Amino acid sequence: MERAHQQSRRAFLRRSGGLLTASAALGLSAAQAEATSASTNVDQSEQEVTALIDNHYYLSNVRLEEGFEREDDVVIGTRTGIHTLEIQNGRIKALHGANAALDAVLPRYTAHGKLLLPALRDMHIHLDKTFYGGPWQAPRPRQGKTIMDMIAREEVLLPNLLPTSQARAEKLIDLLLSQGSSVARSHCNIDPVSGLKSLEHLQLALANYRDSFECEIVAFPQHGLLHSKVDGLMREAMSMGVHYVGGLDPTNVDGAMEASLDAMFQIALDHDKGVDIHIHETNPAGVAALNYMVATVEKTPALRNRLTLSHAFALSTLKPEELDEMAGRMAAQGVTVVSTVPIGQRTMPLPQLRAKGVKIMTGTDSVIDHWSPFGTGDMLEKANLWAQLYGGSDEFRLSRALAIATGDVLPLSDDGKVAWPKPGDTAEFVLVDASCSAEAVARRSPRRATFHQGRLAFGAVERA
Repeated sequence: MERAHQQSRRAFLRRSGGLLTASAALGLSAAQAEATSASTNVDQSEQEVTALIDNHYYLSNVRLEEGFEREDDVVIGTRTGIHTLEIQNGRIKALHGANAALDAVLPRYTAHGKLLLPALRDMHIHLDKTFYGGPWQAPRPRQGKTIMDMIAREEVLLPNLLPTSQARAEKLIDLLLSQGSSVARSHCNIDPVSGLKSLEHLQLALANYRDSFECEIVAFPQHGLLHSKVDGLMREAMSMGVHYVGGLDPTNVDGAMEASLDAMFQIALDHDKGVDIHIHETNPAGVAALNYMVATVEKTPALRNRLTLSHAFALSTLKPEELDEMAGRMAAQGVTVVSTVPIGQRTMPLPQLRAKGVKIMTGTDSVIDHWSPFGTGDMLEKANLWAQLYGGSDEFRLSRALAIATGDVLPLSDDGKVAWPKPGDTAEFVLVDASCSAEAVARRSPRRATFHQGRLAFGAVERA
Protein backbone atom coordinates (compact mmCIF):
# COMPACT_ATOMS: atom_id res chain seq x y z
CA MET A 1 0.00 0.00 0.00
CA GLU A 2 2.85 2.39 0.81
CA ARG A 3 4.41 1.86 -2.64
CA ALA A 4 1.05 2.48 -4.33
CA HIS A 5 0.55 5.64 -2.26
CA GLN A 6 3.97 6.94 -3.24
CA GLN A 7 3.25 6.30 -6.91
CA SER A 8 -0.10 8.11 -6.66
CA ARG A 9 1.54 11.08 -4.97
CA ARG A 10 4.21 11.30 -7.67
CA ALA A 11 1.50 11.18 -10.34
CA PHE A 12 -0.42 13.95 -8.52
CA LEU A 13 2.66 16.16 -8.37
CA ARG A 14 3.29 15.66 -12.08
CA ARG A 15 -0.29 16.60 -12.92
CA SER A 16 -0.34 19.59 -10.57
CA GLY A 17 2.95 20.94 -11.88
CA GLY A 18 1.76 20.72 -15.47
CA LEU A 19 -1.57 22.35 -14.64
CA LEU A 20 0.05 25.26 -12.81
CA THR A 21 2.33 25.89 -15.79
CA ALA A 22 -0.64 25.88 -18.15
CA SER A 23 -2.63 28.18 -15.84
CA ALA A 24 0.20 30.70 -15.76
CA ALA A 25 0.20 30.74 -19.54
CA LEU A 26 -3.55 31.47 -19.49
CA GLY A 27 -3.14 34.27 -16.96
CA LEU A 28 -4.93 32.51 -14.09
CA SER A 29 -4.05 33.47 -10.53
CA ALA A 30 -2.28 31.06 -8.20
CA ALA A 31 -5.49 30.64 -6.21
CA GLN A 32 -7.48 29.89 -9.38
CA ALA A 33 -4.83 27.43 -10.51
CA GLU A 34 -4.85 25.71 -7.13
CA ALA A 35 -8.63 25.40 -7.20
CA THR A 36 -8.56 24.03 -10.75
CA SER A 37 -5.80 21.62 -9.76
CA ALA A 38 -7.80 20.34 -6.80
CA SER A 39 -10.87 19.82 -8.98
CA THR A 40 -8.89 18.05 -11.70
CA ASN A 41 -7.13 15.87 -9.14
CA VAL A 42 -10.44 14.67 -7.75
CA ASP A 43 -11.62 13.70 -11.22
CA GLN A 44 -8.37 12.03 -12.27
CA SER A 45 -7.58 10.34 -8.97
CA GLU A 46 -10.94 8.61 -9.18
CA GLN A 47 -9.89 7.20 -12.56
CA GLU A 48 -6.21 6.45 -11.92
CA VAL A 49 -5.34 2.94 -10.79
CA THR A 50 -1.98 2.00 -9.27
CA ALA A 51 -2.96 -1.41 -7.86
CA LEU A 52 -4.85 -3.43 -10.47
CA ILE A 53 -5.83 -6.78 -9.00
CA ASP A 54 -8.78 -7.82 -11.22
CA ASN A 55 -8.60 -11.41 -12.36
CA HIS A 56 -10.40 -10.69 -15.65
CA TYR A 57 -10.35 -7.30 -17.36
CA TYR A 58 -9.77 -5.32 -20.54
CA LEU A 59 -6.78 -3.08 -21.25
CA SER A 60 -7.87 -0.86 -24.13
CA ASN A 61 -6.14 1.74 -26.32
CA VAL A 62 -2.98 -0.34 -26.46
CA ARG A 63 -0.59 0.32 -29.33
CA LEU A 64 0.67 -2.89 -30.95
CA GLU A 65 3.11 -3.37 -33.81
CA GLU A 66 1.42 -4.84 -36.89
CA GLY A 67 4.15 -4.97 -39.53
CA PHE A 68 7.05 -3.23 -41.20
CA GLU A 69 6.74 -0.44 -43.74
CA ARG A 70 9.10 -0.94 -46.67
CA GLU A 71 10.60 1.07 -49.47
CA ASP A 72 11.62 -1.55 -51.99
CA ASP A 73 13.45 -4.09 -49.79
CA VAL A 74 14.37 -1.64 -47.03
CA VAL A 75 12.43 -1.40 -43.78
CA ILE A 76 11.78 2.32 -43.26
CA GLY A 77 9.12 2.24 -40.54
CA THR A 78 6.87 0.16 -38.31
CA ARG A 79 3.11 0.03 -38.71
CA THR A 80 1.08 0.00 -35.50
CA GLY A 81 -2.58 -0.10 -34.52
CA ILE A 82 -4.77 0.36 -31.48
CA HIS A 83 -6.09 -2.80 -29.82
CA THR A 84 -7.72 -4.05 -26.63
CA LEU A 85 -6.20 -6.86 -24.60
CA GLU A 86 -8.47 -9.16 -22.67
CA ILE A 87 -6.56 -10.52 -19.69
CA GLN A 88 -7.68 -13.40 -17.50
CA ASN A 89 -5.85 -15.47 -14.87
CA GLY A 90 -2.54 -13.76 -15.63
CA ARG A 91 -2.66 -14.50 -19.35
CA ILE A 92 -3.77 -12.74 -22.50
CA LYS A 93 -7.10 -14.38 -23.28
CA ALA A 94 -7.86 -12.47 -26.48
CA LEU A 95 -6.90 -9.50 -28.65
CA HIS A 96 -9.75 -7.25 -29.81
CA GLY A 97 -9.83 -4.53 -32.42
CA ALA A 98 -10.19 -0.91 -31.36
CA ASN A 99 -13.90 -0.85 -32.22
CA ALA A 100 -14.82 -4.37 -31.11
CA ALA A 101 -17.91 -4.92 -28.96
CA LEU A 102 -16.74 -5.63 -25.42
CA ASP A 103 -18.43 -7.20 -22.43
CA ALA A 104 -19.81 -4.25 -20.47
CA VAL A 105 -19.55 -6.16 -17.19
CA LEU A 106 -15.77 -6.62 -17.26
CA PRO A 107 -13.56 -3.90 -15.72
CA ARG A 108 -11.88 -1.81 -18.39
CA TYR A 109 -8.69 0.25 -18.23
CA THR A 110 -6.98 2.40 -20.84
CA ALA A 111 -3.35 2.54 -21.92
CA HIS A 112 -3.91 5.90 -23.68
CA GLY A 113 -2.17 4.72 -26.84
CA LYS A 114 1.09 3.68 -25.17
CA LEU A 115 3.20 1.09 -26.97
CA LEU A 116 3.13 -2.44 -25.57
CA LEU A 117 6.52 -4.17 -25.32
CA PRO A 118 7.39 -7.58 -23.86
CA ALA A 119 8.56 -7.58 -20.25
CA LEU A 120 12.22 -6.69 -19.93
CA ARG A 121 14.55 -9.20 -18.27
CA ASP A 122 17.59 -8.37 -16.14
CA MET A 123 19.44 -11.67 -16.28
CA HIS A 124 22.58 -10.74 -14.35
CA ILE A 125 22.29 -8.57 -11.27
CA HIS A 126 23.45 -8.61 -7.64
CA LEU A 127 20.42 -7.68 -5.57
CA ASP A 128 21.97 -8.82 -2.30
CA LYS A 129 24.88 -6.42 -1.74
CA THR A 130 24.04 -3.07 -3.28
CA PHE A 131 24.70 0.47 -2.06
CA TYR A 132 21.42 1.44 -3.77
CA GLY A 133 18.77 2.70 -1.38
CA GLY A 134 21.34 4.09 1.03
CA PRO A 135 23.50 7.23 1.13
CA TRP A 136 25.79 7.97 -1.80
CA GLN A 137 28.99 5.97 -1.62
CA ALA A 138 31.46 5.83 -4.49
CA PRO A 139 33.69 2.78 -4.87
CA ARG A 140 37.30 3.00 -3.68
CA PRO A 141 39.93 3.46 -6.45
CA ARG A 142 40.41 0.36 -8.59
CA GLN A 143 43.76 1.33 -10.10
CA GLY A 144 46.36 -1.30 -9.33
CA LYS A 145 43.87 -3.50 -7.48
CA THR A 146 43.55 -7.20 -8.23
CA ILE A 147 40.35 -9.20 -7.91
CA MET A 148 41.75 -10.57 -4.64
CA ASP A 149 42.14 -7.01 -3.37
CA MET A 150 38.51 -6.36 -4.23
CA ILE A 151 37.43 -9.52 -2.44
CA ALA A 152 39.38 -8.42 0.65
CA ARG A 153 37.57 -5.08 0.50
CA GLU A 154 34.25 -6.86 0.28
CA GLU A 155 35.02 -8.92 3.36
CA VAL A 156 35.16 -5.64 5.30
CA LEU A 157 32.02 -4.20 3.69
CA LEU A 158 29.65 -7.15 4.01
CA PRO A 159 29.07 -6.97 7.80
CA ASN A 160 28.02 -3.33 7.37
CA LEU A 161 25.68 -4.11 4.46
CA LEU A 162 23.95 -7.16 5.90
CA PRO A 163 21.65 -5.35 8.39
CA THR A 164 20.02 -3.36 5.55
CA SER A 165 20.47 -5.80 2.67
CA GLN A 166 16.80 -6.81 2.51
CA ALA A 167 15.56 -3.21 2.42
CA ARG A 168 18.13 -2.25 -0.20
CA ALA A 169 17.24 -5.27 -2.34
CA GLU A 170 13.60 -4.16 -2.24
CA LYS A 171 14.56 -0.63 -3.33
CA LEU A 172 16.51 -2.12 -6.21
CA ILE A 173 13.56 -4.30 -7.22
CA ASP A 174 11.41 -1.16 -7.28
CA LEU A 175 13.95 0.43 -9.62
CA LEU A 176 13.89 -2.56 -11.97
CA LEU A 177 10.09 -2.56 -12.05
CA SER A 178 10.09 1.16 -12.86
CA GLN A 179 12.33 0.38 -15.85
CA GLY A 180 10.04 -2.36 -17.12
CA SER A 181 11.93 -5.39 -15.81
CA SER A 182 9.74 -7.87 -13.95
CA VAL A 183 11.97 -10.91 -14.55
CA ALA A 184 15.53 -11.24 -13.28
CA ARG A 185 18.35 -13.56 -12.29
CA SER A 186 20.25 -12.46 -9.19
CA HIS A 187 23.59 -13.72 -7.99
CA CYS A 188 23.78 -13.95 -4.21
CA ASN A 189 26.95 -14.14 -2.16
CA ILE A 190 27.75 -17.39 -0.39
CA ASP A 191 30.92 -16.62 1.56
CA PRO A 192 32.48 -17.13 5.02
CA VAL A 193 31.67 -13.54 6.07
CA SER A 194 27.92 -13.52 5.41
CA GLY A 195 27.35 -17.27 5.45
CA LEU A 196 23.79 -17.83 4.28
CA LYS A 197 22.50 -14.49 5.62
CA SER A 198 22.68 -12.71 2.24
CA LEU A 199 20.58 -15.49 0.74
CA GLU A 200 18.06 -15.41 3.59
CA HIS A 201 17.65 -11.64 3.31
CA LEU A 202 17.29 -11.79 -0.49
CA GLN A 203 14.62 -14.48 -0.23
CA LEU A 204 12.69 -12.35 2.28
CA ALA A 205 12.81 -9.41 -0.13
CA LEU A 206 11.64 -11.54 -3.05
CA ALA A 207 8.81 -12.98 -0.96
CA ASN A 208 7.46 -9.45 -0.55
CA TYR A 209 7.34 -9.13 -4.35
CA ARG A 210 6.13 -12.62 -5.24
CA ASP A 211 3.09 -11.25 -7.12
CA SER A 212 4.98 -8.64 -9.13
CA PHE A 213 8.54 -9.84 -9.70
CA GLU A 214 10.05 -13.16 -10.75
CA CYS A 215 13.68 -13.89 -9.88
CA GLU A 216 16.00 -16.86 -10.21
CA ILE A 217 18.84 -17.04 -7.67
CA VAL A 218 22.44 -18.10 -8.31
CA ALA A 219 24.47 -19.17 -5.26
CA PHE A 220 27.64 -17.20 -5.93
CA PRO A 221 30.94 -18.06 -4.17
CA GLN A 222 32.28 -14.51 -4.63
CA HIS A 223 35.41 -15.20 -2.59
CA GLY A 224 36.26 -18.36 -4.50
CA LEU A 225 34.69 -21.80 -4.21
CA LEU A 226 37.95 -23.43 -3.15
CA HIS A 227 39.73 -20.34 -1.82
CA SER A 228 37.00 -19.59 0.74
CA LYS A 229 36.16 -23.26 1.44
CA VAL A 230 32.40 -22.84 0.96
CA ASP A 231 31.51 -26.16 -0.66
CA GLY A 232 29.38 -27.03 2.37
CA LEU A 233 27.61 -23.66 2.41
CA MET A 234 26.95 -23.92 -1.32
CA ARG A 235 25.29 -27.30 -0.80
CA GLU A 236 23.16 -25.88 2.02
CA ALA A 237 22.09 -23.07 -0.32
CA MET A 238 20.94 -25.66 -2.87
CA SER A 239 18.49 -27.01 -0.30
CA MET A 240 17.10 -23.50 0.31
CA GLY A 241 15.58 -23.13 -3.14
CA VAL A 242 18.48 -21.71 -5.13
CA HIS A 243 18.18 -22.26 -8.89
CA TYR A 244 21.82 -22.20 -10.08
CA VAL A 245 25.30 -23.04 -8.87
CA GLY A 246 27.67 -20.11 -9.36
CA GLY A 247 31.40 -19.94 -9.79
CA LEU A 248 34.21 -17.45 -10.26
CA ASP A 249 37.49 -17.25 -12.21
CA PRO A 250 38.89 -20.69 -11.35
CA THR A 251 42.53 -19.79 -12.06
CA ASN A 252 42.82 -16.20 -10.85
CA VAL A 253 40.80 -16.76 -7.65
CA ASP A 254 40.94 -20.45 -6.81
CA GLY A 255 44.35 -21.08 -8.37
CA ALA A 256 43.28 -24.51 -9.62
CA MET A 257 41.21 -24.37 -12.78
CA GLU A 258 40.19 -28.00 -13.18
CA ALA A 259 39.62 -28.66 -9.47
CA SER A 260 37.51 -25.51 -9.10
CA LEU A 261 35.34 -26.21 -12.14
CA ASP A 262 34.97 -29.90 -11.24
CA ALA A 263 33.76 -28.92 -7.76
CA MET A 264 31.25 -26.44 -9.23
CA PHE A 265 29.87 -28.97 -11.71
CA GLN A 266 29.70 -31.69 -9.04
CA ILE A 267 27.49 -29.55 -6.81
CA ALA A 268 25.21 -28.92 -9.79
CA LEU A 269 25.00 -32.61 -10.65
CA ASP A 270 24.43 -33.69 -7.06
CA HIS A 271 21.55 -31.24 -6.65
CA ASP A 272 20.13 -31.26 -10.20
CA LYS A 273 20.84 -27.56 -10.79
CA GLY A 274 22.12 -25.43 -13.64
CA VAL A 275 25.40 -23.51 -13.58
CA ASP A 276 25.98 -19.77 -14.03
CA ILE A 277 29.66 -18.86 -13.64
CA HIS A 278 31.37 -15.46 -13.59
CA ILE A 279 34.30 -15.89 -15.96
CA HIS A 280 36.26 -12.64 -16.35
CA GLU A 281 39.68 -14.07 -17.25
CA THR A 282 40.99 -12.87 -20.63
CA ASN A 283 44.46 -14.37 -20.48
CA PRO A 284 45.10 -17.89 -21.88
CA ALA A 285 43.69 -19.30 -18.63
CA GLY A 286 40.30 -17.85 -19.57
CA VAL A 287 40.27 -19.63 -22.92
CA ALA A 288 41.41 -22.84 -21.22
CA ALA A 289 38.54 -22.56 -18.72
CA LEU A 290 35.99 -22.05 -21.51
CA ASN A 291 37.30 -25.08 -23.37
CA TYR A 292 37.26 -27.18 -20.22
CA MET A 293 33.68 -26.22 -19.35
CA VAL A 294 32.34 -26.86 -22.85
CA ALA A 295 34.19 -30.18 -22.96
CA THR A 296 32.69 -31.13 -19.58
CA VAL A 297 29.18 -30.46 -20.88
CA GLU A 298 29.93 -32.40 -24.07
CA LYS A 299 30.71 -35.54 -22.05
CA THR A 300 28.02 -34.99 -19.38
CA PRO A 301 24.51 -35.04 -20.91
CA ALA A 302 22.92 -33.96 -17.60
CA LEU A 303 24.63 -30.55 -18.01
CA ARG A 304 23.40 -29.93 -21.54
CA ASN A 305 21.35 -26.69 -21.83
CA ARG A 306 22.30 -25.88 -18.22
CA LEU A 307 25.54 -23.88 -18.46
CA THR A 308 25.56 -20.08 -18.50
CA LEU A 309 28.79 -18.12 -19.00
CA SER A 310 28.49 -14.68 -17.44
CA HIS A 311 30.81 -12.11 -19.04
CA ALA A 312 33.07 -14.67 -20.79
CA PHE A 313 35.53 -11.95 -21.83
CA ALA A 314 37.99 -14.57 -23.15
CA LEU A 315 35.71 -15.02 -26.16
CA SER A 316 36.83 -11.57 -27.32
CA THR A 317 40.44 -12.79 -27.53
CA LEU A 318 39.77 -15.61 -29.99
CA LYS A 319 40.69 -15.47 -33.67
CA PRO A 320 37.72 -15.65 -36.06
CA GLU A 321 38.21 -19.32 -36.86
CA GLU A 322 38.68 -20.16 -33.17
CA LEU A 323 35.53 -18.23 -32.29
CA ASP A 324 33.53 -20.06 -34.97
CA GLU A 325 34.63 -23.42 -33.60
CA MET A 326 33.94 -22.46 -29.98
CA ALA A 327 30.55 -20.92 -30.80
CA GLY A 328 29.52 -24.03 -32.72
CA ARG A 329 30.37 -26.26 -29.77
CA MET A 330 28.58 -23.94 -27.36
CA ALA A 331 25.43 -23.81 -29.50
CA ALA A 332 25.40 -27.60 -29.84
CA GLN A 333 25.43 -27.97 -26.05
CA GLY A 334 22.94 -25.21 -25.30
CA VAL A 335 25.48 -22.96 -23.58
CA THR A 336 24.19 -19.43 -22.87
CA VAL A 337 26.23 -16.24 -22.64
CA VAL A 338 25.08 -13.36 -20.42
CA SER A 339 26.85 -10.11 -21.23
CA THR A 340 26.51 -6.58 -19.92
CA VAL A 341 27.39 -5.40 -23.47
CA PRO A 342 30.60 -3.77 -22.22
CA ILE A 343 32.22 -0.76 -23.81
CA GLY A 344 35.96 -0.27 -23.54
CA GLN A 345 39.09 -1.97 -24.75
CA ARG A 346 37.39 -5.20 -25.77
CA THR A 347 34.17 -5.56 -27.73
CA MET A 348 32.41 -8.85 -27.13
CA PRO A 349 31.64 -10.84 -30.32
CA LEU A 350 27.97 -11.15 -29.42
CA PRO A 351 26.49 -10.99 -32.96
CA GLN A 352 28.91 -13.69 -34.11
CA LEU A 353 27.90 -15.92 -31.23
CA ARG A 354 24.21 -15.35 -31.90
CA ALA A 355 24.69 -16.07 -35.62
CA LYS A 356 26.05 -19.48 -34.62
CA GLY A 357 23.00 -20.18 -32.49
CA VAL A 358 24.32 -19.26 -29.03
CA LYS A 359 21.63 -17.76 -26.79
CA ILE A 360 22.62 -14.25 -25.63
CA MET A 361 21.12 -12.41 -22.66
CA THR A 362 22.02 -9.24 -20.79
CA GLY A 363 21.81 -7.76 -17.32
CA THR A 364 22.65 -4.79 -15.13
CA ASP A 365 25.33 -6.53 -13.04
CA SER A 366 25.99 -3.75 -10.50
CA VAL A 367 23.71 -0.73 -10.17
CA ILE A 368 25.96 0.75 -7.50
CA ASP A 369 28.26 -1.17 -5.17
CA HIS A 370 31.96 -1.35 -4.39
CA TRP A 371 32.66 -2.64 -7.89
CA SER A 372 30.90 0.03 -9.99
CA PRO A 373 28.63 3.10 -9.58
CA PHE A 374 27.37 3.32 -13.17
CA GLY A 375 24.42 0.90 -13.38
CA THR A 376 20.94 2.20 -14.19
CA GLY A 377 18.84 -0.96 -14.03
CA ASP A 378 17.63 -0.19 -17.56
CA MET A 379 17.51 -3.06 -20.05
CA LEU A 380 16.55 -0.69 -22.88
CA GLU A 381 19.94 0.90 -22.26
CA LYS A 382 21.54 -2.49 -22.95
CA ALA A 383 19.58 -2.86 -26.18
CA ASN A 384 20.65 0.66 -27.09
CA LEU A 385 24.31 -0.22 -26.44
CA TRP A 386 23.95 -3.34 -28.61
CA ALA A 387 22.57 -1.20 -31.45
CA GLN A 388 25.37 1.35 -31.14
CA LEU A 389 28.20 -1.19 -30.89
CA TYR A 390 27.02 -3.47 -33.66
CA GLY A 391 25.68 -1.06 -36.27
CA GLY A 392 21.97 -0.99 -35.51
CA SER A 393 20.96 2.56 -36.41
CA ASP A 394 18.22 1.71 -38.94
CA GLU A 395 14.60 0.82 -38.19
CA PHE A 396 14.98 -2.92 -38.70
CA ARG A 397 18.18 -3.39 -36.70
CA LEU A 398 16.98 -1.15 -33.89
CA SER A 399 13.85 -3.29 -33.60
CA ARG A 400 15.96 -6.48 -33.54
CA ALA A 401 18.24 -5.09 -30.81
CA LEU A 402 15.31 -5.24 -28.39
CA ALA A 403 15.66 -9.05 -28.29
CA ILE A 404 18.65 -9.01 -25.95
CA ALA A 405 16.55 -7.25 -23.31
CA THR A 406 13.42 -9.43 -23.58
CA GLY A 407 14.73 -12.99 -23.76
CA ASP A 408 14.37 -12.97 -27.58
CA VAL A 409 10.65 -12.09 -27.46
CA LEU A 410 9.89 -9.51 -30.19
CA PRO A 411 6.57 -8.03 -31.35
CA LEU A 412 7.44 -8.70 -35.01
CA SER A 413 9.37 -11.54 -36.64
CA ASP A 414 12.26 -10.76 -38.99
CA ASP A 415 9.87 -10.91 -41.94
CA GLY A 416 7.45 -8.47 -40.28
CA LYS A 417 4.73 -10.86 -39.13
CA VAL A 418 3.11 -10.40 -35.71
CA ALA A 419 4.90 -12.66 -33.23
CA TRP A 420 3.78 -11.18 -29.90
CA PRO A 421 1.45 -10.79 -28.11
CA LYS A 422 -0.85 -13.67 -28.87
CA PRO A 423 -3.72 -15.33 -26.99
CA GLY A 424 -2.33 -17.65 -24.35
CA ASP A 425 0.81 -15.58 -23.71
CA THR A 426 1.58 -14.67 -20.12
CA ALA A 427 0.46 -11.10 -19.44
CA GLU A 428 3.96 -9.74 -18.78
CA PHE A 429 4.61 -6.46 -20.56
CA VAL A 430 5.50 -2.81 -20.24
CA LEU A 431 3.74 0.31 -21.55
CA VAL A 432 6.18 2.74 -23.16
CA ASP A 433 6.03 6.30 -24.49
CA ALA A 434 7.15 5.34 -27.99
CA SER A 435 5.68 4.78 -31.43
CA CYS A 436 7.52 1.48 -32.04
CA SER A 437 10.29 -0.81 -30.76
CA ALA A 438 12.93 0.96 -32.82
CA GLU A 439 12.16 4.30 -31.19
CA ALA A 440 12.05 2.74 -27.73
CA VAL A 441 15.54 1.27 -28.21
CA ALA A 442 17.07 4.35 -29.83
CA ARG A 443 15.57 6.87 -27.39
CA ARG A 444 15.30 4.64 -24.28
CA SER A 445 11.73 5.84 -24.05
CA PRO A 446 10.03 6.37 -20.65
CA ARG A 447 8.20 3.40 -19.18
CA ARG A 448 4.73 4.21 -17.82
CA ALA A 449 3.46 0.89 -16.45
CA THR A 450 4.83 -2.60 -15.84
CA PHE A 451 2.59 -5.68 -15.72
CA HIS A 452 3.57 -9.06 -14.31
CA GLN A 453 1.27 -12.04 -14.79
CA GLY A 454 -1.65 -9.70 -15.35
CA ARG A 455 -1.02 -7.57 -12.27
CA LEU A 456 0.06 -3.93 -12.36
CA ALA A 457 3.54 -4.05 -10.80
CA PHE A 458 4.57 -0.42 -11.38
CA GLY A 459 3.03 2.80 -12.65
CA ALA A 460 -0.59 3.55 -13.34
CA VAL A 461 -3.43 3.13 -15.82
CA GLU A 462 -6.87 4.73 -15.80
CA ARG A 463 -10.34 3.31 -15.71
CA ALA A 464 -11.93 3.57 -19.12
